Amino acid sequence: MALRKLVAGNWKMNGSLAGLTELDAIAGAASDAVDVAICPPATLISAAVSRQSSLPIGAQDCHWNASGAHTGCLSVAMLAEAGAKLVIVGHSERRTDNHETDAEVKAKASAAIAGGLVAIVCVGETEAQRDAGHAIGVVTAQLQGSVPEVGRGETLVIAYEPVWAIGTGRTPTVADVADMHAAIRQCLRQLLGNEGAKVRILYGGSVKPSNAAELLHIPDVDGALVGGASLKAADFVPIIDAAK
Repeated sequence: MALRKLVAGNWKMNGSLAGLTELDAIAGAASDAVDVAICPPATLISAAVSRQSSLPIGAQDCHWNASGAHTGCLSVAMLAEAGAKLVIVGHSERRTDNHETDAEVKAKASAAIAGGLVAIVCVGETEAQRDAGHAIGVVTAQLQGSVPEVGRGETLVIAYEPVWAIGTGRTPTVADVADMHAAIRQCLRQLLGNEGAKVRILYGGSVKPSNAAELLHIPDVDGALVGGASLKAADFVPIIDAAK
């Protein structure tokens, strides 16, 4: 089943008001053939929406509660009020740096979906786990613990990001990516039934113009979650074009 591809940029802790000029060329590269989204720091969401209302803007995290004593956190309603249409949850950097558990990621994804946002749930193994032959088992367990039962093709996206490939310039082989995405698809079918076939699975991990075409045409790779290469239109637009 061929799904419409999504290319999403995760700016992480980068970007500025001045840097939002990059959105103009990025929005210009979007077409009927591929969905494009940018997830800047939360301080830039509203300004990004104002600059390019046609380009879906997302957030990089959310809290699972609607309000409360959670200093420094943002609720789904707050993000939606700022203009966000989607939110990344469970990125490996948050799982590692902030010690987020699968249960917390699932709660965040559930809250995002309930609040009208698309949830991009990230999963991925470390280099040690891959070298030990446990990559698929680790990712499958993360899916089982992180994917909410309410997930549907239009509200849930999975991003497979091998931790050891993020920002390192290294990428798995085509065969490794194909095997992992096939395993993720099978797990989604088991978790969500027929809806599991409709959930887009993105690849992330040092995606750049030079390898995008090869990665984006692997079976069950329904797009990409792009880090550093999404900060500049000159790098990001060729990746969008490769998905068309």
